[in-house]
Formats: sequence, C-alpha cells, structure tokens
Amino acid sequence: MKYASLRRITSVAEASTFEQVKIQNPTASADYARQFYHEDLVLYESFFIIMLSRANKTIAYAKISQGGVSSTVVDPKIVCKLAVDSLCSGVILVHNHPSGNKDASQPDKDLTKKISKALSYLDIDVIDHIILTEDSFLSFREEGLL
Repeated sequence: MKYASLRRITSVAEASTFEQVKIQNPTASADYARQFYHEDLVLYESFFIIMLSRANKTIAYAKISQGGVSSTVVDPKIVCKLAVDSLCSGVILVHNHPSGNKDASQPDKDLTKKISKALSYLDIDVIDHIILTEDSFLSFREEGLL
C-alpha cells in the first residue's frame, strides 16, 4: 500500500516511484492508470483500483486480478478490504480490454454496480470506472454508466 508516496498493495511489499497526483478528470485517471500496464495491456485483462483522498489525491493503488485475454475475476470483498485498509474516501476502478473494444460489457456494468453498492456502506465513493485499450479509454462517469 502506498501512502503519500504511494506504496503498492501486494502480497510482497514493493517500492514504487509513482507520484501522488490529484485526479481531476477521466483523462487524468486513464493517464495515471496506464503506468500500471506495459505490453500486457494488449495481452490479458487486469483489474486495478486507485484509492483517493477526500481531495481526490492518489494515496494508493492495487492490482486486484489478472486473467485471460477476454476476462478476469474480481472479488468485491478484496476491493472493499483494500479500500478500507487505505482509509480512502474514493476509488477509481480500472481494467483493460486487450481486444481494443472500449465498450463496457454487461458484466462490466454489473460488477461496477456491485462494488459501488458495497463501498457505499463504507462511505467510499466509486469516482469512476475506466476501461483502457491500447489507444483509447472509456469512462463510466462520462458515459452516464455510474
């Protein structure tokens, strides 16, 4: 977990050089999240969360899951646990579509709704859900899906 200077939440403690930034729009969210992906952006689907302070400053991020070329399994309990552990006020959900199709699938929408509902009981807001592709992104907030 990274506080202030952003430590990564993993099963093995790992130092990171990601800077703390203020997320002010979906483009900033997508740009920040691209730091977590490399050539794997077009190989397999991965799901991350970015944890934010009340002022929308990044305080931590975590890789929740990594799957195959067309899906990954995300356990909302793990998302909630990591969000609570970081004492964040909001989260941005992020995953990629290796296919290059940035459209949200019904399972993407259902998962977002499920996580949003669970976190709402903890007074943690889902600020956005970003779907990344190699050359573009979709923001649930901008598309009215959140």
